[in-house]
Amino acid sequence: MTESQQQANNLDSWLDSYAARAQTLAVSEVRALFSVVSRPEVVSLAGGMPYVAALPQELLQQTYESMMAKRGALAMQYGSGQGDLVLRDQIRDLMALEGISSSVEDIVITTGSQHGLDLLSGLFLDNGDVVLAEGPSYVGALGIFNHYEAHVEHVYTDDAGISPEALSEAIDRMKAQGRTIKFLYLVTNFANPSGVTLSAERRPRILEICKREHILVVEDNPYGLLYFDQPVPDALRSMDEDGVVYLGSFSKILVPGFRVGYVLAPPAIRDKLVLANESAILCPTSFGQMMISEYLATADWKGQIDTFRGVYRERRDAALAAMHEYLPKLETTRPDGGFYLWVTLPDGIDSKAMLPLAVKELVAYTPGTAFYGDGTGHNKLRVCYSYPTPENINVGIKRLANVINLQTELLETFAKKGK
Repeated sequence: MTESQQQANNLDSWLDSYAARAQTLAVSEVRALFSVVSRPEVVSLAGGMPYVAALPQELLQQTYESMMAKRGALAMQYGSGQGDLVLRDQIRDLMALEGISSSVEDIVITTGSQHGLDLLSGLFLDNGDVVLAEGPSYVGALGIFNHYEAHVEHVYTDDAGISPEALSEAIDRMKAQGRTIKFLYLVTNFANPSGVTLSAERRPRILEICKREHILVVEDNPYGLLYFDQPVPDALRSMDEDGVVYLGSFSKILVPGFRVGYVLAPPAIRDKLVLANESAILCPTSFGQMMISEYLATADWKGQIDTFRGVYRERRDAALAAMHEYLPKLETTRPDGGFYLWVTLPDGIDSKAMLPLAVKELVAYTPGTAFYGDGTGHNKLRVCYSYPTPENINVGIKRLANVINLQTELLETFAKKGK
């Protein structure tokens, strides 16, 4: 036994008993920031938290009272492993806004869309299987794929989303290596972390490639209704019912605390998802489902989503204005919805190494390395503008600029001395 193993055993007497996949568990770079960014003096541009204060508390109180009067006894009890039938029917109306026609029988309620992705990964991924994903990609998804010991192959992504040509090349490369590709994972609209949206022109091309290669598409869409000017193109699922599994969530368009998401899947996959759901949690939260169902039935939920759009548009504009004022030379995406800016740093600056210096200046962000399974992305960082006020966004980016500009000056100084 090595010295490091001995030290680990001293901390955990069950170390030798864990399954091999338990060794893949690690705190994500986003979660690791939470203890720091919770300090009130730190402006957090890190965690992707929605601005729940924009949802009137009295509206939730009225929803609660109405729900308890109508369905209180059911809300306190176990429910179906597939989820509440009334809510599933309402979700059909929600998905129809993005062109999706579905049967209530093909929807499975989950504990947030993250849970849905975990269930899918458990059904499909064996050790060494390949998941194709955007580069960069959602950190929570990467954690799941890593836990199931999959290989994530990032595919080049630009301002129009994932590249069809790069996707074909990645598929050929993986096949040449004898690897098994299980699915393509995409956040199609206002992606986390890049903020980009897969263009309408590329959507059918991506589906055509995957259909030809018999690769399942997993479409994760928590932000699609949070557009600022124009609705997003129709969902991939609306174009291919058999080849696409669709993940949705109420966390961004209502509140995350209810932990209610949903999966729309082809019948055979749906059946396995229900069984997996029952095995994992017996049933999703009845209380949370029925609260959301009552909210959808009685509130002006479309008007509330409009309110959220205005809130996040104002914050997006504040973030872009501050970037233009304090960091005008940096390349930054300009999202048309959602929560995030994706920033490219000057050559030689490492966003992960710079983070402690930023926290010392009372601002936090998420390093780009969090969003790549292969450890790249050192010269990238994510700015989340959804939660801070516009004033604090300005303050935070000004502080961030001070750190970046100092690092740039140091690099230039040492470069001159080295000549």
